[in-house]
Amino acid sequence: MTPVDFINALSAPARELASTTRIPASFTVAQAALESGWAKSQLATQYFNLFGVKADASWTGPTVMLPTTEYVGGKPTTVTAAWRVYSSWLASLQDRASFLQKNPRYSAAFSCQSGDAFACAVAAAGYATDPNYAAKITSIINTHNLSALDS
Repeated sequence: MTPVDFINALSAPARELASTTRIPASFTVAQAALESGWAKSQLATQYFNLFGVKADASWTGPTVMLPTTEYVGGKPTTVTAAWRVYSSWLASLQDRASFLQKNPRYSAAFSCQSGDAFACAVAAAGYATDPNYAAKITSIINTHNLSALDS
């Protein structure tokens, strides 16, 4: 799947989700692209997990154990983690939106109108361990003109 195909596949559902969740569609598509490697990751292709959402104690659905890189003290470290398994990409989109909405630490992000501002807010709230997470999402938004999805 090319980046254009990926964007085309997720644009409509991301825009629809944005209308009910206030999560900018540009952020949703860019984050999915980053987390899934444009739908090339094992999580995306085999388990429909576009966002690299881990299975925490609240998750009652199926899981899979896979290695991942976490940044501990600024240094990359390989760890094994439990990941959520979904029945479809749409289920992944919906669950990730619900996860962000229900977690109070991300509440400040919902005052953001743009995808890049939303990315900065969720990163500042501790969404990812990568110190360049927001910059990577912003780069994808800008490179692929994803801000157009937010109008």
